Amino acid sequence: MNQSLSRRAVLGAGTALFSTPLLRATRMDDSAEGGSLIVLQLSGGNDGLSTIIPWADPDYQKARRGTKRSGTEVLSIDPYRGFHPALKNLHKIYGQGKLAVIEGCGYPDQIRSHFKALDIWHSASPLGRSAGNGWIGNVSEHMQGKQASPEFVVHVGSRKPYAIHSNSHPACSVQSPTAYRWFGADGGPGQVVDGICKEEMPPVDPRHKGRDAALAELRGVLADAKASSLRVRAAAATHETAITFPRTGIGAQLRDVSAIVQGGIGTRIASSVMGGFDTHAGQLGKHDRLMADLDAALGALYFDLAGSPGGRKTTILVFSEFGRRVVENGSGGTDHGKAGPMFVLGHGVKGGLFGKHPSLTNLNNGDLGYTTDFRSVYASLIEQCLGVDPQAILGAKYPPLRLLG
Repeated sequence: MNQSLSRRAVLGAGTALFSTPLLRATRMDDSAEGGSLIVLQLSGGNDGLSTIIPWADPDYQKARRGTKRSGTEVLSIDPYRGFHPALKNLHKIYGQGKLAVIEGCGYPDQIRSHFKALDIWHSASPLGRSAGNGWIGNVSEHMQGKQASPEFVVHVGSRKPYAIHSNSHPACSVQSPTAYRWFGADGGPGQVVDGICKEEMPPVDPRHKGRDAALAELRGVLADAKASSLRVRAAAATHETAITFPRTGIGAQLRDVSAIVQGGIGTRIASSVMGGFDTHAGQLGKHDRLMADLDAALGALYFDLAGSPGGRKTTILVFSEFGRRVVENGSGGTDHGKAGPMFVLGHGVKGGLFGKHPSLTNLNNGDLGYTTDFRSVYASLIEQCLGVDPQAILGAKYPPLRLLG
């Protein structure tokens, strides 16, 4: 597959595809029930105590010497806590009642290993990858049934989360509007022939044998993948917005996410990953920059989504695999912890503080104990945003939160 299509070629092909019966069948109807979901992972373990800051707690001031903030620095939520000073857009959106802060998110017997913790968050199960599909993969299978469209779930960026893995409904991944490839059966790239993952090739027609069968198989997959690729790239390339996204890695990724979700190609779930949150040393400056980059990108995404009916029905979920320890280490940073905050924002969100703030004195081996199971947040969005029974996806009932008004 030609990966160097010009913008003109993408626009032309995209315009043609927008009028085909196939695309008309897969486009998201702005009048349909349910909305779209964007999932942003903050990879590395975001320090929740430096994001939603309990500045008025004397135990916070005692535990944090090099990274602590005062009440005059934070962006106030109430007399006890406030947003990191760089989170100006999020603070504004919170003030408009469109950002929910869910405190103390975690799960029983939390794990401090990046990979094992992410497997649990991605599968929504203590079994991790042994549970089978990722939780978004389960949503995809449940919502699509036998009709599997690769544009239904789109990941933007190079690091593909296991959350979107499905054995029967593969998602698609884009690193940019001109880069596209199928997922392999293990959730990563499979063996590729001319840009097509061999694991995703359809069964051989019994009427064909030998070389003829292989050629027929490859032609069919190439045709489907090229059509899907062009739809995704055209949606990103043709997006028009008055919003200026920041010239950062996460800014570019969320600009593409916004374009794809609003592009009318049937994408109901999009994901992206922002890295760099493993702040073991010199945290203050690093975390300040991360917060500024995150705020600029999320703010642009939120305001860009206001430009279309589908965008206004889109909800953004932000999470990290764990928080950081309460007490700073000797290197001016914080080590792997446990509970931390999650964020949900969007034009249909019922904002405010949710969950119970974890105690800074009654610690779990030096860590914040969780007060809200992260799967309650998943369950709430699966039902309220996507219109699906969360028990069918998660395999159990979790107390819901009223996150969408």
